[in-house]
Amino acid sequence: MTDYQEQYRLKLTTAQEAVKCVKSGDWVDYGHCVGMPVALDKALAARSEELYDVNVRGSICLWIPEIMKTKDAASHFTWNSWHFTGYGRKMAQMGLAYYMPIRYSEIPRYYRDGNASPVNVAMFQVTPMDANGNFNFGPSPSHMMAVCETADVIIVEVNKNMPRCLGGAECDIPISMVDMIVEGENPPIAEMPSAGEPSEIDRKVAELIVEEIPDGACLQLGIGGMPNAVGALIAQSDLKDLGVHTEMLVDSYVDMFEAGKITGAKKQIDRFRMTYTFAAGSKKLYDFLDNNPTCMGAPVDYTNDDRVISKLDNFISINNVVDVDLFAQIGAESAGYRQISGAGGQLDFVLGAYMSRGGKSFLCMSSTFRDKDGTIRSRIKPTLDPGTIVTDTRANVHFLVTEFGKVNLKGLSTWQKAERIISIAHPDFRDELIRSAEKMNIWRRSNKR
Repeated sequence: MTDYQEQYRLKLTTAQEAVKCVKSGDWVDYGHCVGMPVALDKALAARSEELYDVNVRGSICLWIPEIMKTKDAASHFTWNSWHFTGYGRKMAQMGLAYYMPIRYSEIPRYYRDGNASPVNVAMFQVTPMDANGNFNFGPSPSHMMAVCETADVIIVEVNKNMPRCLGGAECDIPISMVDMIVEGENPPIAEMPSAGEPSEIDRKVAELIVEEIPDGACLQLGIGGMPNAVGALIAQSDLKDLGVHTEMLVDSYVDMFEAGKITGAKKQIDRFRMTYTFAAGSKKLYDFLDNNPTCMGAPVDYTNDDRVISKLDNFISINNVVDVDLFAQIGAESAGYRQISGAGGQLDFVLGAYMSRGGKSFLCMSSTFRDKDGTIRSRIKPTLDPGTIVTDTRANVHFLVTEFGKVNLKGLSTWQKAERIISIAHPDFRDELIRSAEKMNIWRRSNKR
């Protein structure tokens, strides 16, 4: 019988000793989202003066790593991120961080096919080892097994507070794959700040979407106020037997489950289980996930694969966007040349939902925003601002929603798309948008005025 405890004892070391394997010029992968290392990060930061040009690859950042707070950090470390949060944006403004464009469902293949730069060292938080010699990735299976399969050195940082998240595959790493074990400081699992109470605009948009959701639908909600408002409205609705197959699991799913709206009984695959690839929220969410067989963590090349999504009937995908132009090009990750978030899996779910029998994809936004000097500006623009990245192409958009309505943009000519998009713009900007459409030859004389 394998003596896992003896293997554990032999591999156990301190954070300070473990990070000595990192060399100048290495690529070091940090864990995904709440799985980012803490003690190991501090220990690596303490070595900053002796290291140069270390590339650290991460993803969703719920705090600024200690390595990025060191003196002259840019000479020693570069943060390369699959996704930006506010912390990532701050580091980018300081010349410390750079975005890595992705289609989220493809990340495991980037590693396994050698498209991504090689992983010299991987370090991340895990649960304590179980009786079978496995450490659990916690709420972040995502692409972690692909990282581990291709890493030269694997260091796990044990955190007793990490929820053990059950799943279908690639949620655990056996001790045989691990090179070094560090028993961390057991900090609380990082919580993601709440989006706050939905605004009146959020509620209006949510109402327009919820009326499109049938009983037994399968849900994917993105991050932000509007998807959260949809979750809150569903929790108060008469909907029943909803399923979940999502990229990110957040608190609103717990609210819907506790309200009896989510059963998963009508799902064609993974019945009775809430499928996700990573989770971030409050302690309520982490407590809900811990050893809960109702929840199914899975790698992102499963959850976000549009072929998998298409197997689920009446799939409803709901995501926020930043702006849209009159050609129906969607900007959901940048503002001009400034990267503000990431592509994530939005396109994966836009495509998958439309492939689903009865499926619908909703891209939502407020019609306007207030800029720094207080001026009200339209999120619907003649063309996207220079530098703005197109997240969803004009052929991919299904439903577009603002507080002024929802429009289906599939299968239309350019002038028809322009007409429908302008119809849900703020009334104060519609005439100006029509004039722009005329100049761009996507407005017909017979169009409504």
